[in-house]
Amino acid sequence: MVVIDPAAWRRAALVLIVTAAVFGTAATAGAQEAPDAMVKRVAQDVIATIRTDPAIQAGNEARIRDVLEAKLLPNFDFARMAALAMGKNWRGATPEQQKRITDEFRALLVRTYSGALNQHRNETIDYKPLRMNAGDTDVTVRTAVQRASGAPIQIDYSMEKKAEAWKCYDVVVAGVSLVTNYRDEFNEQIKGGGVDGLIKTLVDRNRGVAAK
Repeated sequence: MVVIDPAAWRRAALVLIVTAAVFGTAATAGAQEAPDAMVKRVAQDVIATIRTDPAIQAGNEARIRDVLEAKLLPNFDFARMAALAMGKNWRGATPEQQKRITDEFRALLVRTYSGALNQHRNETIDYKPLRMNAGDTDVTVRTAVQRASGAPIQIDYSMEKKAEAWKCYDVVVAGVSLVTNYRDEFNEQIKGGGVDGLIKTLVDRNRGVAAK
């Protein structure tokens, strides 16, 4: 399995929240803006909120999870993310197993990012020109996180236009996909214990993260 530098994923958390907040704001307003325009319009406001929210600055994980629940989760297609992470094994799972895996995968990502959000205060985000043709329903929004020191980190969002809004189904950090990064691990778990074995592993991992 390809292993991403954990620091890179922690830095990705801020951009995930910014992106999700933008999508949520646009959906509430009933607008369907281009993805890059949505990000640019409200990103600075969201970053300011993260920097000044007393509970987040104090490391209150309940408040951080509230932000994730409100602004991140409704704007990601977790079923498609789980299907991509499982690859061909997804078709062999029952609908109930697919739902369990989707729910546990969602919980794993939420807990991962809730623990990282508090570390991001001074980064800025650069937005690359959007390559999008009229009628496109699947696009990539390319961004770069500028750090106080070190090279920028490229973070790209794979997005699909649904009837109600754009949904993100993958995040690529420094050239490595979040969902495919899990694929080898998921395949190994399924080989050893079947789909139910993978579900148990995800449940145990989420319990472990929650305990920490």
